[in-house]
This record gives sequence, structure tokens and C-alpha cells, in this order.
Amino acid sequence: MKAFFIAVFLCIASAQLSKTKWQWMSDKNVESLNGLFAENCVFVHMGGSWGKTQELNTIKGGMIWYKKAEVYGASVNVFGNTAILLNDIDLLAVVGGNEVTHAFMVTEVYLKENGKWKMGSLTFSTLMRPVKMKNTNTQPAQPQH
Repeated sequence: MKAFFIAVFLCIASAQLSKTKWQWMSDKNVESLNGLFAENCVFVHMGGSWGKTQELNTIKGGMIWYKKAEVYGASVNVFGNTAILLNDIDLLAVVGGNEVTHAFMVTEVYLKENGKWKMGSLTFSTLMRPVKMKNTNTQPAQPQH
């Protein structure tokens, strides 16, 4: 029974960490994100993949502004010191000066190191479902294969 409550607590804590991360990304809070991202963290986007330094520079420089993430569903699986989160989201972003909206399944991998959760990976996978987000002035981006 104790293991069950620990697992539930870890799931709630991981989901809250993910929610906080989306807000930091929207706010371009690279200082907080720097503390969250593991040194060897990897980011997989529609246009490529890169490490922590490039992701922080991309956010800070405004090459990608994660303006708003609307989360429709989330799940967490914990395996020892590893938590894998899946988020079904619509993301309103500014990329290269253009505002776009995409439907994504985002996979986040967190590792518990020295009592703290650090992000080890963030992957955006395009969903084929229509964008659900309301009140955007943008057209949904066309899925890229």
C-alpha cells in the first residue's frame, strides 16, 4: 500500500512539474529551465534535434516562443528514478516570426538525480487530429511527415 501512495505522489509531482515547465517556456524563463534541464538533455522538434544549450538559446532568442500549451490529456508512468509523461496538447507558438498552432503528443522523460527531478528528453510528435484550441488568430499548421 505504501508503494501505491508513493507512486501516486510521484505521478502528481511529475505532472505539476510538467505544467510548471510549460509556463516557464511561455514566459521564456531560461534561468528556471536551465535548472530543470539535465546537462545532456535532448530536444526533438519537427525541424531537428539538439541539446540543452541550443534549446535555451532558441527560447531566449525567440526563435521559438512557446506562447501557449493547452493540455487535453496527460499520463505518467514511473519506473524507479525515471518518469515518462505523455501530454496531448495543442501548442500555439511563434516560430521564425510566424504564429502557428499544432496538435502534438509530447513525450517528456524525467530522471531523479540527487533527490531532484531533471528533464532528460522532450519530444514533439505531430498528431493527425484537428487542432482543438480556441481563440487563436492563427491557422492550424499543416502536418509535416
